[in-house]
Amino acid sequence: MANEILGLIGKKIGMTQVFDKNAASRGVTIIELTPNTVLQVKTATTKDGYNAVQVAWGTKKDSRATRAELGHFKKAGASTAAVVREFRVTAEVVAGLEVGKQLVLADFFKEGQRVDVQGVSKGKGFAGVMKRHNFSGFKASHGVHEYYRHGGSIGTRLTPGMTFKGKKMPGHMGDAKLTVQNLYVEQVDVERNLLYVRGGVPGADGAVVAVRAAVKK
Repeated sequence: MANEILGLIGKKIGMTQVFDKNAASRGVTIIELTPNTVLQVKTATTKDGYNAVQVAWGTKKDSRATRAELGHFKKAGASTAAVVREFRVTAEVVAGLEVGKQLVLADFFKEGQRVDVQGVSKGKGFAGVMKRHNFSGFKASHGVHEYYRHGGSIGTRLTPGMTFKGKKMPGHMGDAKLTVQNLYVEQVDVERNLLYVRGGVPGADGAVVAVRAAVKK
């Protein structure tokens, strides 16, 4: 099932380099995509009202799950999963899936394909405008005092007399859901469930990511 809508959940292993046929090195990110389990299939004709597939990845102790989660996993005949993710799909995809089905790497991705990878970026704490928004700062010349890294004016007194929503200011940087699009698949290691994509993906090593076929090809 070479699916262009449904994706797989996996783990970012880290970065390395591979060499092409011309001996040119390529920086790649290794993503481990162990089999995902279908937990629930939702259709537009039922009380759910829309088409979607809920998949589970990884394992965790039963003591770390709520009673509602344990009942949900038991109903699907699956072990207690670490991550549960829902993908909106078409009616055709829903028709070909059933609860308990294992989704494996070989059915989804191949070398030379373009994929989108979604993850949570590294948290960088509180940051100023120069680091967070790439502001240039003030000139380090005569007449400037203690304002070298400030953001400048944030509003006016009379009109509109307020700071507009979304104004670029200092604040919490990183730790946000990001999607990197159109990454090139360099290699697919089916035996070890590893996907090699060119370039970087959001998150630290060991972070959970979702991989699906590229939307904008």
